[in-house]
Amino acid sequence: MAKASEVIIVKKKVVHGGHHGGAWKVAYADFVTAMMALFIVLWMMNASKQVQEAVGGYFKDPRGFAKVVGTNKNGTGDFVALKKEDMQKLKEDLLRSIHHVDPLDKLKNQIEITITQEGLRIELMESAKGTFFDVGSAKPTPALVELLKVLAEELGKLPNQLSIEGHTDSKPYSGNREYDNWDLSTERANEARRMMQAEGIQPNQVSQVRGFADQRLRLPEKPEDPSNRRISLIVQYVVRGDSEVAPILSTANIVQQGGHT
Repeated sequence: MAKASEVIIVKKKVVHGGHHGGAWKVAYADFVTAMMALFIVLWMMNASKQVQEAVGGYFKDPRGFAKVVGTNKNGTGDFVALKKEDMQKLKEDLLRSIHHVDPLDKLKNQIEITITQEGLRIELMESAKGTFFDVGSAKPTPALVELLKVLAEELGKLPNQLSIEGHTDSKPYSGNREYDNWDLSTERANEARRMMQAEGIQPNQVSQVRGFADQRLRLPEKPEDPSNRRISLIVQYVVRGDSEVAPILSTANIVQQGGHT
């Protein structure tokens, strides 16, 4: 009698998605991440410029070592000191800022920025008719007010100390006998300090305000040339120790080279 053939039935176990799978979790996580990114972008679009710069600086360097975009601060909120090798970039930035308030370069011949042994020197030189101050006076012109506002906004971002100097030409002061070129040069420098501190310079950032009268002529061979009458702003180099920037002086010193203060 023939043996009945055996029938083997193979059952396949089907694994369904849904509650028994994890693929949906990955998709949901991607959706939540995309929504979070969208909300951050929408919030940033309505945030202030300072907040935008701070958030941008964090994402560029969460550890806080990078500079915040658009400022001279690092990720920790501390000011970044400019050393000698940084002065060329500062010069270029200042020239661009000045161009915004003087697009036709009317003041081009009255402004000179050079890198010296002291630091970055910004010379604001007078013309025969008086570009930055009324002739024979410490009263600033609108051109000086606008220019110093721009410079103060830029230099106020730095921890570097500033020196402000006043200079005259060799013509004797023709006004009151008790008031001479020493007084005039010192008062102009001090007036520049007051205006810049009102527009962004830190209270403890100015280390010196000095009046030199005609003792440091820009053009010694032309002692009465109008360009000898000038205000000089010096952004001093920062001397670094092993781990930190040398501290800024806590008080401003007003030094007059002769005469009375």
